Amino acid sequence: MAGSLMIAGIAALLYQSQNSRNQIRHYTAFFSTTGEEITSDNDMKKKIAEQIGADCEETWLKGQTKDNALNAYIAAGEYPDFISGESKLYDAGALIPIDEYWDNYPNIKNYLTEEQWDLFRQADGHIYWIPQFGVSQGQDTEVIHSGEAFWIQTRVLKWADYPEITTVDEYFDLLERYQEANPCLENGTPNIPFAILCDDWRYFCLENVPQFLDGYPNDGSCIVDPDTLQVIDYNTTPTAKRYYQKLNEEYKKGMISPETFLDTYEEYLDKLSTGAVLGMVDQRWQFYYAIQTAYDSGNLRSYGCDYVPLPITIDKKVKNQWHTARSAELDTASGLSITISCEDPEGAMQFVNNLLDPEITKLRFWGEENLDYSIDENGIFYLNEEQGVRVNDQKLKKTHFCTYSYFPRSEGMLSDGINAFSPENQPAEFWKSQPWDIQECFEAYGVTNYVDMLGRNDAPGVWYPMYSYTNSLTSNTQAGQTLERMDEVKHRWLPQVILAQNFEETWNSYMEAYNACDPQSYFEDLQKELNQRMNKKNSNFCILNDKN
Repeated sequence: MAGSLMIAGIAALLYQSQNSRNQIRHYTAFFSTTGEEITSDNDMKKKIAEQIGADCEETWLKGQTKDNALNAYIAAGEYPDFISGESKLYDAGALIPIDEYWDNYPNIKNYLTEEQWDLFRQADGHIYWIPQFGVSQGQDTEVIHSGEAFWIQTRVLKWADYPEITTVDEYFDLLERYQEANPCLENGTPNIPFAILCDDWRYFCLENVPQFLDGYPNDGSCIVDPDTLQVIDYNTTPTAKRYYQKLNEEYKKGMISPETFLDTYEEYLDKLSTGAVLGMVDQRWQFYYAIQTAYDSGNLRSYGCDYVPLPITIDKKVKNQWHTARSAELDTASGLSITISCEDPEGAMQFVNNLLDPEITKLRFWGEENLDYSIDENGIFYLNEEQGVRVNDQKLKKTHFCTYSYFPRSEGMLSDGINAFSPENQPAEFWKSQPWDIQECFEAYGVTNYVDMLGRNDAPGVWYPMYSYTNSLTSNTQAGQTLERMDEVKHRWLPQVILAQNFEETWNSYMEAYNACDPQSYFEDLQKELNQRMNKKNSNFCILNDKN
């Protein structure tokens, strides 16, 4: 094994050395999500290119849906070198099998265990994409909860003297009391007590909440009972009805505006950017970064408009699992792929392999030593006052820093074993970077980060997460077609349920339309997938025992 890795390493170095004598190799990438493009002459992008002999021009969704963008590529039959790979592109024959190349690229091949890589194999036995996130080494360094939660502004909690809020009823009771006492921001902007994002696929902010309220983690489109290993439909549970009835009551009290169900994603972000929205359910990555510029320019942190997550469940007896370790959420449904249009797949593999190198990882996430970060006498990375300002400078994020954020990275600790892979996960740097109202809130609750506001949970079982299967379903499958019908019904009916004058009558009509989609067949399909995952795990366990 060591010999093969040495040969692979030598081959990679020879390839890199040969190309470094030539001009920098340029690649292109498209990621089917919104993102910020950096400048073509970005400092760190050039520095990384000088060291590895290659760079990549990244593009993102702009003014179109993911499906429209991918369909356009498929129709044309021409693709960028890299793309966010998924079943639709695999079915279209747009991707190359990376496992046919990776013997020469040990950073890629050893990125996951053989058992983990097997989860990514497609019907033909090959692997076509590399997960970009959730792959960790060393101890858990998570301080940020990037996933879904009930978020609330710090000003609301401070006004109530930082109370313990753990149930839906307590959450909305606090919002009601605060809104009655403080109908506007200090700058005169009328408050919006509770917003709901319902635009297109982002409506998970509305539809999947019942699974969390019953104390389950984010398995996707189902609940899995860890004791019986049975798949459960969270759309029809007593908790689901109880939650949507609560939203119906809050709407009738004026806490929810009917226009929230019509807002586009951009309009939703515009409202959050005013600082007026007291609370919402959302995934942090979906709103946090998009509103920072407005928060800075509007001085909104001085009013206490920053958001923290609360460990909300349906009843106090239910333990929440809003946060599971990112290493437990390995999404096998998508990742970084190399397309058939790439004229240099070996070079593209080398580019990814090099981006996973420990020294390049430092450049991607920490920047340049002494300029962007400092090192103390114990080898601990830190940011001095000037560097702390630099890392948050919006202009420098485009002209100087280059994280290649949608390329694979190893999260957790750097290879030195003492530093987190990025400044925002370095405990001391994370704390220094937080606004005063967040620090004040954390101190009041006796925690030091967002994760501890919710609590830490490991994966509930080897099947987790089931969304790695459901995300891969396409309209070419029966289960995928059923899921599309279910989504259409929920998207149409849930706003009506919340706005209804007669909740019971509208709920019954919703359930009738939902059951007409034959959801049972969909959950039977999920049960088969769960059983296969359990059987595969048991088979691997038996093989390991036989070897021992």
